[in-house]
Amino acid sequence: MSVLQRVELGEVEYEVAAKDMKTWVAERIDGDAGDRLFLLSHPPVITYGPRTSLADLPAETAAIPTVAVDRGGFATYHGPGQLVGYLVIDLKRRGPVDIVRWVENGLIEALGTLGFPLIRRDTPRGASSLVGVWTEDHRKLCSIGMRIRHGVTSHGFSINVDPDMTVFHTFTTCGLHDVTMVSLAELAAERGRPAPTEAEVRAAVATALGAV
Repeated sequence: MSVLQRVELGEVEYEVAAKDMKTWVAERIDGDAGDRLFLLSHPPVITYGPRTSLADLPAETAAIPTVAVDRGGFATYHGPGQLVGYLVIDLKRRGPVDIVRWVENGLIEALGTLGFPLIRRDTPRGASSLVGVWTEDHRKLCSIGMRIRHGVTSHGFSINVDPDMTVFHTFTTCGLHDVTMVSLAELAAERGRPAPTEAEVRAAVATALGAV
């Protein structure tokens, strides 16, 4: 199994990261780089996959830009206080693997080590996708949307550490009209404890996913 390299980035404009991601994928396909996990954040932006209904997006008067993307999933928000992880992995080198289930379980393990019990959910037939990581009372903490091209993954996941959660009220998140999004800061406050820092979350995620 290929070693997963951890690459730490700061805040990166979404359009810049999307362009870089094409380069990262090409490098992996050509064998010029190994499997990599890129950890970063974005300035405020709402991204949406090709199956997203325009009615699910915020009003044109909203201050946050929207960007169409080539990943799976529907509309989601990225912004300061949220940790984004992009995975560029050659699945052929790893053997048969359900990459989405692997990411879900890895994030559950990572955040569990920080004291947050979380679950994954199976999607009922015909229902909107429940891919992601959830609290036990079915609030959504982590979103996952990935693409596979020539056996190599791109895009990845986002974890709400302590972003501006009011933005999630301006559009339909992940195609789920009744979803309640939550952050680690909110969950920590409910437990009367300090919220983990982004650095702590980055380290826990890298460890759980085996990134060095």
